[in-house]
Amino acid sequence: MYIIIVGASKAGINLTKTLLSGGHEVTLIDQDKAKVTALAETLNETVLLGNGASAPVLKFAGANRADVVAALTGDDATNLVVCQLTKLMFMTPRTISRVSDPANEEIFQSIGVDATINSTRILNYLIEEQVQAGDVVVPLFPLKGGDVELVQVDVPKGSAIVGNKIKDLGLPEGIIIVSIYREEKTIIPKGETVFQQNDEVIAIVKKEHIDKIQQMFKGA
Repeated sequence: MYIIIVGASKAGINLTKTLLSGGHEVTLIDQDKAKVTALAETLNETVLLGNGASAPVLKFAGANRADVVAALTGDDATNLVVCQLTKLMFMTPRTISRVSDPANEEIFQSIGVDATINSTRILNYLIEEQVQAGDVVVPLFPLKGGDVELVQVDVPKGSAIVGNKIKDLGLPEGIIIVSIYREEKTIIPKGETVFQQNDEVIAIVKKEHIDKIQQMFKGA
């Protein structure tokens, strides 16, 4: 998969490194020369100096063949332009954007941005959900519709889930295991995948099943 990331923010840099470690092709674009020069020492040709909201720069980066473009600058207007250009000019299949002002999310969605990331909304959601210390299920954010959530589920020591295959759990339709982060690698699970201690599981869960998955994964 080829991913273009616009904005060498902390999130942009970390995402670039994670994707590269997963074997993906990535280009990270930023117009801060000093930052790009410093990053080039470790990321080499992965980093591109330029304005990611510029059509020529995006074309040079290969936006016409990108599977995903993620706009992660700290400026909503810049991110909006990046997403518009990649959708309209380069027909990018999937665009993801950071949104600093929650009020702008509707605008991004109206132009067809596939997913928005708003840290303010996520933090507020976590506060409202009153996540307790020791919980193995941590809500990340609600999906459209309101009754489905993306959650992280940790597999603690002594969890009854350890050693079990996904296909043998009898998961209800309202729980879908999306990925497992294990030993610094992300696994796309199958029915035969066996859970191990310290796995970090990402799942899509209906709210009515949050307690169920909490009980399934909890430790001794």
